Amino acid sequence: VERALLIMDMPFMSYPGIERALDNATDALQQAGAHMVKLEGGLDQIPIVKALSSHEIPVCAHIGLKPQSIYKTGSYRVQGRNTQAAEKMIEEAAALEKAGADLLLLECVPKILAAEITANIEIPVIGIGAGNACDGQILVLHDLLGITPGKVPKFAKNFMQESPDIQTAIRTYVDDVRSRKFPAEEHSFS
Repeated sequence: VERALLIMDMPFMSYPGIERALDNATDALQQAGAHMVKLEGGLDQIPIVKALSSHEIPVCAHIGLKPQSIYKTGSYRVQGRNTQAAEKMIEEAAALEKAGADLLLLECVPKILAAEITANIEIPVIGIGAGNACDGQILVLHDLLGITPGKVPKFAKNFMQESPDIQTAIRTYVDDVRSRKFPAEEHSFS
């Protein structure tokens, strides 16, 4: 790797208010070596995104399925399937971009919705379980290597099945994302 963007996922409850978010995001960049921080949430996170952005802290906003909220939502399920939820997500994406987000992560959303969001905002959109129309993809390493215990997400693909080693599996993943072979139809939600 010549250049990699290291995005640090802000831990649960590390950004409940602007001051704490600024302190923790600053630590992420200065002490942990991150280049950007990622936080989950939509319209409720606008003030924090604005504050971080105004302090020159690069922000990745994360909408759709938000794993840190799983105990509130009740399960890992596709988000944005009905018209009202889809419209809200489109609104959130635009508002987060306007607030200063530099990157948007869409997780577990219908591929048509992800394509619409990607086409309608200027910042890059990274998908995980969001179809192949996003600007880029992310996949949990354990899923990519086929070592996830228990139920594997629909959007995951075990790249080790046809690879002799981890390096080849990762290279195949990168090539498949670049050529838009991954995610394929079977890894996407309608």
